[in-house]
Amino acid sequence: MRDGRKVAVIGAVFTAVVGAAGFGAYTLIGDSGAAGGEGRQDVAFSDGRAGEPAIETGPPSPEEVRETAGRFLRAWQEGRAGEAAALTDDEAAAAEALTGFRKDVRASGVRLEPGAAAGADVPFTVTAEVEYDKEERPATWTYESELTVVRDDRSGEPVVDWEASVLHPALTGGQKLETAEAGAPPVKALDRNGAELTAEAHPELAAILADLRKRFGDRTDGKPGYETRIVDAAGKEVKTLKRLSKGTPGELRTTLDAKVQKAAVQAIAGKPKASVVALKAGTGEILAVANTPADGFNTAFKGSLAPGSTMKVVTASMLIEKGLASSAKQHPCPKYFTHGGWRFQNLDKFEINGGTFAQSFAASCNTAFISQAGELSDDDLTKQARDVFGIGLNWQVGTATFDGSVPVQSDAQMAASLIGQGGVRANPLIMASVSATVKSGVFRQPYIVSPEVDGRTLAKAPRTLSPAVSQELRSLMRLTATSGSAAEAMAGATGDFGAKTGSAEVDGQKKPNAWFTAYRGDIAAAAVVPASGHGGKNAGPVVRQVLDSVG
Repeated sequence: MRDGRKVAVIGAVFTAVVGAAGFGAYTLIGDSGAAGGEGRQDVAFSDGRAGEPAIETGPPSPEEVRETAGRFLRAWQEGRAGEAAALTDDEAAAAEALTGFRKDVRASGVRLEPGAAAGADVPFTVTAEVEYDKEERPATWTYESELTVVRDDRSGEPVVDWEASVLHPALTGGQKLETAEAGAPPVKALDRNGAELTAEAHPELAAILADLRKRFGDRTDGKPGYETRIVDAAGKEVKTLKRLSKGTPGELRTTLDAKVQKAAVQAIAGKPKASVVALKAGTGEILAVANTPADGFNTAFKGSLAPGSTMKVVTASMLIEKGLASSAKQHPCPKYFTHGGWRFQNLDKFEINGGTFAQSFAASCNTAFISQAGELSDDDLTKQARDVFGIGLNWQVGTATFDGSVPVQSDAQMAASLIGQGGVRANPLIMASVSATVKSGVFRQPYIVSPEVDGRTLAKAPRTLSPAVSQELRSLMRLTATSGSAAEAMAGATGDFGAKTGSAEVDGQKKPNAWFTAYRGDIAAAAVVPASGHGGKNAGPVVRQVLDSVG
């Protein structure tokens, strides 16, 4: 009986292979019929109860591997998903995936070409015709995959070991393939004058332009492209596998000015690390943004750095409003001042004897500001920065930004915050906005795409400075730009202008970060050049070059 069962099983396998011959040339080379005959293939059976058919065990033979793979691939190719799934060890999962391949991938035709088996593994090539758009011809998508044939534990039959990776090698459990629109339509970004801005011509804008597409692509008249991709169980894209079409770009006008943008790039060229921003003070429209390296982190918009003495513009406005300082009145500027257990000093330990607050501001005297810490509440600077200059509000610029932080601090840290150290964090966009607020007298949130495009609400500061305080701040920045720490960088400037320098100490850094913020006419700009030293000498020329580029 045992030998008889063996012959019956082999005969059944032979019949199946002949039936599958139309897909691939699979030939069974098996038992010759003579016991111990040459070419005989031993087949193992499990022990069974009397009267019950024995279950074959052990790895599938090469013939079984080829025959099973052939039947599976042919059924899949011919669209018989249920039949193909029945040849796997997870029929339900395989049926769902194979059905989805036709439906979700939009594969109208599939050709599967098996390669030479390596043991139980059979590589194969998938070539699918993907119909992604009724107005376009189907796209051809080709990729390599692999399956493994195992013996089913329950039936003993050779089956395909089903894994999501059989459908596509990049797939894992819980994921699926789909062909769909490739997110938002591409955009043709334009500057304020209608000139096209491309990532090729402006690599420093590449990341911003990509973000603008995500945010505003569907707000234009563009048409999205199509792609075949992997998505997770929630439908979120995991990986793009095939870009089927680029789509039609829609025009998106930005506030950038190609001429000023070029000047910004040139101004920081040759500096290993630097960032600069320019904007219109009267509107908040961003005219230029540049960083080095061009393909690096966007410090100009997203940096979180101590702004150093450029923060004294904000602090001065607070001291003047509180009656703790006045431009023409005497104000202390000693070599040292101790607060909260820390001894603060000025650059090169300079001092001004009998000088005015205007002189201290223009010379960037640290102790002139630290000396007032005892008269302030811990949250005074936080409120001033937020309520007047918009720092820390939720800015809706149109691209990703860090909007500043002036945390409530106490003792020495609060005193350090008054000179832009401690926990104060900003970037060139924020500090350019500070100069713009001084120039215009009111905070106008910077933006790179008009809020009219998507209806977003720009941040508004709760209050404005009085005209008298605004005028005093402008006078302080004018003095700094004509005879103070910013005079060298602003030499020869004409019209209405003002500036403030900054040097921010960073732990573990030999030289401080150089900062400079200024305005001229209706244009405000700010720059940071990390680890370079004095703000007036290193960041000042960057800002000046950008300001000079504006007619």
